Amino acid sequence: MNGKKINILFLGGAKRVSIAERFIEAGKTLGFEVSIFSYELNEDCPIAFVGTVIKGCKWSDKSILDDLKRVIKEYKIHILLPFVDPATIIAANLKNILQEEDVFIPVSDIDSCVIFFNKKLSNEWCIKNDIKVPDTNLSIYPLIAKPLEGSASKGIVVLNNESELLNLLNREKYLIQKFIKGNEYTIDIYRSPKTGKILSIVPRQRLETQGGESIKSITIKNENIEAFAKEVILKTNLIGPITLQILENEEKELFFMEINPRFGGGVLNSIMAGADSTMCLLKDFLGLPNSYQEWKGNFMMIRAFKEYYKTI
Repeated sequence: MNGKKINILFLGGAKRVSIAERFIEAGKTLGFEVSIFSYELNEDCPIAFVGTVIKGCKWSDKSILDDLKRVIKEYKIHILLPFVDPATIIAANLKNILQEEDVFIPVSDIDSCVIFFNKKLSNEWCIKNDIKVPDTNLSIYPLIAKPLEGSASKGIVVLNNESELLNLLNREKYLIQKFIKGNEYTIDIYRSPKTGKILSIVPRQRLETQGGESIKSITIKNENIEAFAKEVILKTNLIGPITLQILENEEKELFFMEINPRFGGGVLNSIMAGADSTMCLLKDFLGLPNSYQEWKGNFMMIRAFKEYYKTI
């Protein structure tokens, strides 16, 4: 890398204005000018107000890897980050093709991304690795049916009886489990791609959501949850930013729900509480020393809408 500039390419980061701003600030702290680019289908998106939008292909397009290689070269991209589930597999494929000296892609290997993109495969992985998951015995109601490759809570159905189960269309496209009543936690994790060390584990409780994304949440200090998260991550090959979701039943037992090997939508809560994964990531890229991130519990994030305007 020449000079004091760092160019970061988001994949599907259309609305990730706040985390883009955090990367820019972290760069300033380290003495670097960070520029944000985002690969999108539509140029008219909020990220355009803090960076440059690059109009690109659909994730399913066969030419997407070649197009991204072009973008990386043309815009002199130093770091590439996925922000939606399908983009994690694209990023992992690119990582296999490109050398680290060309671009830093802090994502997990392809096999891990494929497993954790599919709820059935991830459920099987958990059972094989002695990670507790909700029972898949379909005779105990209520049940919950989750699309195998769904995200943001889309398409989830609660089944209260056998009739509702039998009427569920395309059952083979769902993971069906026992419905567990209790608390749901999201854990923001950063595991250094350079050293393999876990630099932050921050549980937070989503107090309010919209479209499957947290708009109000609070960080929670809980040794059992942090230990469970550490156990899960150390059994995986996952690196970089990771988002783990778990359930806690009324008996305080913990159950794996899902992992997204990327930044989660509510990660700003953890970052602003002190676990600055944007800083950790930049330090990893620059080869600077990193250490475990101390953070504040009971630290609340409340989101509000903000408008952007342009003449077209």
